[in-house]
Amino acid sequence: MRANRWTDEFLDGFRQRGDPLADQTVKNLFQQGQVETANVLLKQLIRNDQLVPEALPEMLQDYLLRTKQLPEWADPDLVRQGEALFGRYGPQAVVSLFCGALPASYAAAKGVQVIHLTARLATDPFRRIMETAQMLVDVLAPDGLAPGGNGIRSAQKVRLMHAAVRHLLLESGHWNPEWGYPINQEDLAGTLVDFSYAVILGLEKLGCTLSRQEQNAYLHCWKVVGHMMGLEAAVLPEDIEDCAALAEVVQRRHFRASPEGQELTRALIQMAEHVTPGDLFDGMAASLMRHILGEEIADMLAVPPADWTRYLIGPLAMLGKASDELGDRSRFVARLAEVFGRKLVEGMVWMNRGAGRPPFRIPTSLRESWNVQGR
Repeated sequence: MRANRWTDEFLDGFRQRGDPLADQTVKNLFQQGQVETANVLLKQLIRNDQLVPEALPEMLQDYLLRTKQLPEWADPDLVRQGEALFGRYGPQAVVSLFCGALPASYAAAKGVQVIHLTARLATDPFRRIMETAQMLVDVLAPDGLAPGGNGIRSAQKVRLMHAAVRHLLLESGHWNPEWGYPINQEDLAGTLVDFSYAVILGLEKLGCTLSRQEQNAYLHCWKVVGHMMGLEAAVLPEDIEDCAALAEVVQRRHFRASPEGQELTRALIQMAEHVTPGDLFDGMAASLMRHILGEEIADMLAVPPADWTRYLIGPLAMLGKASDELGDRSRFVARLAEVFGRKLVEGMVWMNRGAGRPPFRIPTSLRESWNVQGR
């Protein structure tokens, strides 16, 4: 049996480490008196999904050049396998993100402080959720991690935003050092766990069948992204078993009830209900959160009680699918998650993101394979 390398002493050290390359880029921007340039940059990063290199200062263009290369160990075959898995189970992966990975990240009572403070500054909690879902699609769509792919650009953008957030939080006077360094290496590793291992667990609980090879391929995609977002090699999980061990330690070290985590969870549930049509799926996100997370973590986040009975005559009955699946809870949940996931994706496609912000992007090939309608 493999020894668990994720000790408290090891992770405590990484809790005080940021991202030197991106942090220095942002620091130089401020030191050279380009505060107005920094403000323009932040507005651009918030309102646009793509950076525009020719419109940026030289130091930022240099940052883009230095961070666009995939690591030498990136395996194209594994990346394609991860993309294929997402192509097969995309709507369910979105449900796993909304109802598993994101609320799990809110359960980390120290790390959630960054999300809470930045969400308050943005005054729009839906925006960050939409951007997170967009990153999921950008990374895992076909060729998302190919040279010039949307996944690479998305990782560069988020990495730079993390550095800007670190700088602003440390200067704001609102940051408590007991939480660790803002967006530190341990919390970044925990986020990698959420996007990979937590989504995989959610997919399995939603009735999707994944081989161990597919699980490791999906993790490999996120390891590549983690590297590109500034995670140090020492905190990248080796494989799915190592990732599971890290997930267990992060949960023990950091999962606690907090007002901030509960507030963000409420916003997540509200958004899911906002983007799905009518009131047919109201309560669905909360019910699936309890199904994926389990009662203990759901209680930490104050997730409303699950009410499966309302779906006996709801969405599945409307689709004429209830009779075959109601007798089998697992098949019932699997079918419901597929339908709900498709409606979530369609709702995000149609959602108005505000002036100056592009619509939610999904490649045509994924729209067709998922049977997603939209503009």
